[in-house]
Amino acid sequence: MADEEQGVVFSQFGVVNFSPFTKVGDFAAGLAEGKIKATKCTGCGHIEFPPRADCPGCGGKGFEWVEISGKGSLVTYTTIHAAPTGFGDRTPYTIGVIDLEGGGRLLSWVENVPEEELEIGMGLQAHIETLEPEAEGKPERYIYVLRRA
Repeated sequence: MADEEQGVVFSQFGVVNFSPFTKVGDFAAGLAEGKIKATKCTGCGHIEFPPRADCPGCGGKGFEWVEISGKGSLVTYTTIHAAPTGFGDRTPYTIGVIDLEGGGRLLSWVENVPEEELEIGMGLQAHIETLEPEAEGKPERYIYVLRRA
């Protein structure tokens, strides 16, 4: 669909709940400190991860950053035998989705838990690890991994 056509389609529905929430500095700083941060709606208190610009509970646009534990329960998982470019040394690997305590969901690699031991509802903990160290003017990159809680 051409850009012009997309504009027509979007104009038919209007723009609802758009907010340019681009202040991710606290989120990135939290990663560097090993902290997982979410957004908390100042209107209704709903906590959302990954952080977002509007509240799915009340539609509010006021937020504050809060640290969350990264603990959650396994919702689903799958084991993948093909790797994306740059991750060939990780195959096969298992990814899982957890419902985070307090709100939100997290999708990430599951480490140190054999697939046959994974059970829907089991407790897992998200950890932050360095994917690529800072080098040649490029910032450090991080990744979440899930392990037994």
